[in-house]
Amino acid sequence: MRSINPATGETLAEYRELSLAEAESRLEGAVAAFAAWRTAPLERRAAVLLATAARLRHERASLARLVTEEMGKPIAQAEAEIDKCAVACEHFATSAPRYLASETIPTDAGKSLVRYDPLGPILAVMPWNFPFWQVFRAAAPALMAGNVIALKHASNVPGCSLAIERLFREAGLPEGGFTALLVTAHVAESLVDHAAIRAVTLTGSENAGISLAGRAGRALKKIVLELGGSDAFIVLADADPSAVAAEAVNARLINNGQSCIAAKRFIVEAPLAERFEWALAHGMARRKMGDPLDRSAEIGPLARADLVDELDRQVRVSIERGARLVTGGTRPTRPGFFYPPTVLANVEPGMPVFDEETFGPVAAVVRARDARHAVELANHSRFGLGASVWTADPARGEALAAELEAGSVFVNGAVKSDPRLPFGGVKRSGFGRELAAAGTREFVNIKTVWIR
Repeated sequence: MRSINPATGETLAEYRELSLAEAESRLEGAVAAFAAWRTAPLERRAAVLLATAARLRHERASLARLVTEEMGKPIAQAEAEIDKCAVACEHFATSAPRYLASETIPTDAGKSLVRYDPLGPILAVMPWNFPFWQVFRAAAPALMAGNVIALKHASNVPGCSLAIERLFREAGLPEGGFTALLVTAHVAESLVDHAAIRAVTLTGSENAGISLAGRAGRALKKIVLELGGSDAFIVLADADPSAVAAEAVNARLINNGQSCIAAKRFIVEAPLAERFEWALAHGMARRKMGDPLDRSAEIGPLARADLVDELDRQVRVSIERGARLVTGGTRPTRPGFFYPPTVLANVEPGMPVFDEETFGPVAAVVRARDARHAVELANHSRFGLGASVWTADPARGEALAAELEAGSVFVNGAVKSDPRLPFGGVKRSGFGRELAAAGTREFVNIKTVWIR
């Protein structure tokens, strides 16, 4: 297993992969840790999460550099990711006791209540695009609920995986309470069947979700899936095209465009379309591409060479089918896995940039006849993760939110995750929720207790 710097293509380090037998042996430690952790008072669990937050803040610079070197996001964004993980730890340390409090229900019993008890070791299969945040948003609430975590991280961020394991261990989590397993996807699927694993959570691609959900289903184990997205960014005719286009550039280029909830399909009412296209293309073209460790660089490389190939295919085929290239679209001749900020106009259903998830800095502009047509176009997708509506009338945006098929809808704001709010998708973007009370209760036994 190799860690490769996507800005240069150079190998940073090599790691030995665990065999299935070695991984299963590590799960024995997780079982032992769960026996102790499940009975730990909430105050003890909270203390570990708060200590983890403190360590994240103390090591912010080195952890952010590790993120940038392994997957290529601009260093300032990597630092923000570490900060967000610390905030999540603090949120669940203080809020999970409320989320997990037993509820007394009036019935014919002398007393009846609902408890939220932990399930056991959770297999977490996580992606590379937010190598710390994706892990922490799943792990922090699950650990507070009394579960333990076995992590199968993406193969291109093994350094991040081991760093997270170390942080939790040094913060006081029992040995085996968080286990980083450097294994292949095939071995991870086999671990779903292991008796120690009580549930599974995956953030990743559609295909990965289909495969792992099938395995979990056969094993009759709970699974939460957060999969791809092709988020609609709806611009109504009453919006300010220049101001909204500036927001659109940020919404598309976050994490070098490699985010499930990045805006991807920019659906604009016809009267505003031409001005919005120009402003968006101007803003995208001005972003400086370069070494992500250079703070003047606003966009770095994609994480792997194959991702550049796939994005380039989606652009080329869309142009062949009638899309108009406004800016970008030509792969640079430089080391590393770079792709320029690109805008395509005249995009319609049937083109890859409309139908598929584009994981990189490519914006697809779609013209809508009116607001009703914009909603139809937004929902004309197999995905349903996030969407945003931009309008001078927030009440109208709220009304349209009810019609959009997405797990999150933001009015006059870019879609983002927040520990205080549930996060997840519908349709082929997955099922189940992370974060907030809903996410904290995904991996618990909701237990009824009835007493005469």
